[in-house]
Amino acid sequence: MSQSSVLLIVLFFYTILLIAIGLWTKGRNKDQKDFFLGGRNLGPIVASLSYSASAASAWTLLGLTGLTYAIGVSSIWVVLGSFMGALISWFWIAPRLMNFSKNNGIITLTDFITFGAVGYKKFLILIISSLIVLFCFSVYVAAQFQGAGNTFSSSFGTPMSHSIIIGGVIVMIYTFLGGFWAVSITDTVQGFLMAITALVLPIFALIEVGGFSGFIEGIRSTGSIEQLSFTFGNSGLLGLGVIIGSIAIGVGQFGQPHLLIRFMALKDKKSLKMGFVFTIIWYLIVFLGMYFVGLVGHILIPSIENNEAILFALSDYLFSPIISGIIIAAVLSAIMSTADSQLLVTASVISYDLGLGKKFPGYELYISRLTIIFIVCIAIFVAIIIPSSIFDRVVFAWVALGCAFGPLVFTRLAGIYCGPNSIILSILIGFSLAVFFSLQPSSLGFTVDRLFPFLLSLFCLLLFKKR
Repeated sequence: MSQSSVLLIVLFFYTILLIAIGLWTKGRNKDQKDFFLGGRNLGPIVASLSYSASAASAWTLLGLTGLTYAIGVSSIWVVLGSFMGALISWFWIAPRLMNFSKNNGIITLTDFITFGAVGYKKFLILIISSLIVLFCFSVYVAAQFQGAGNTFSSSFGTPMSHSIIIGGVIVMIYTFLGGFWAVSITDTVQGFLMAITALVLPIFALIEVGGFSGFIEGIRSTGSIEQLSFTFGNSGLLGLGVIIGSIAIGVGQFGQPHLLIRFMALKDKKSLKMGFVFTIIWYLIVFLGMYFVGLVGHILIPSIENNEAILFALSDYLFSPIISGIIIAAVLSAIMSTADSQLLVTASVISYDLGLGKKFPGYELYISRLTIIFIVCIAIFVAIIIPSSIFDRVVFAWVALGCAFGPLVFTRLAGIYCGPNSIILSILIGFSLAVFFSLQPSSLGFTVDRLFPFLLSLFCLLLFKKR
């Protein structure tokens, strides 16, 4: 049986499973709190795996492996930065945000951001925050659809535009039906598939190169270790800049709406503690596994046209069509796990935060579902018309959201009260600087591009805080 046939069968049954979950959870949505937050009843396994799968997505399985394939060992700082972000998020942000949201009836991140503001200033914060979320998630979801397009196109030879549309429609259907519960449960399944892939693929690749000794010898032959040594031995400041800038990827987690809502939806403290443990284990398995795939892929396949396709090439190199088809299905699951969460957040912004649903009493859920269709169409358009690498798209949206909202999340949960003027200034500075640096013809360096907007946004809040 050919790989295309196997993949088609796997995807057919997998899609049926996702739609079945959407139909099963549809009846659990009685109001907008159920549709967007699952009634605050998320357990540890679902919370941790859905959080992790949404955070990692296509940029880890395709983007990180491609980056590591291209630049070698030095990309370890991306792994460390992401792990650091998850660690701080679950240890410090999660318990405080869970309590804050429950005590104050907060349903969305925009709800949290506008909390305490009144009058036209609250309205202004609401509009600015909502527009930033909608803009960034249109780009972010487009990256996921592009990843799906790459997968379908490389597997079936279909045109990229058709492939992007197919992936987008699959995600839209089950998100449309089941809301937060469907998204969380399907993300849990998808997170499990990603972890299995991150374990199986590196193990077989390690055997293929002759064990650890063969791997080390192969890495030396690529010059990757010597390059890392040069970075820190001959140019310490450059090495420090790489570390700080890559850690800024982790800092970006503090302002991601589709991740923070998992903390708002947690059932209790026990779920929080267990979820923390599960998340850390998952991050270690998946990020280190994909980092290894990028390194060992360069040894086994020295040349490839598209770096971000190394996972597909390596799975074809190592496995039979059946196993390779299942791995490709895991990649698609990673793509879906982020896109569905972001679609749900954008729906909450338009229907709940901006109050469109309130204008049609009794039809709030219908408005939310129509919003999902609207955002899917925009994301498909962006993915087809404005081509870009998956990694670049994700980093742009990730940094912009993190710099805009992350500083406020930290200060508010730390008990520091900031007035509406400083909040507006902080959000605008963080977002606009992140966009400005991303549009420059050549990067100004990881530290400037990713960390400086975050720090300046945080400084604005601390400078004008209420005494």
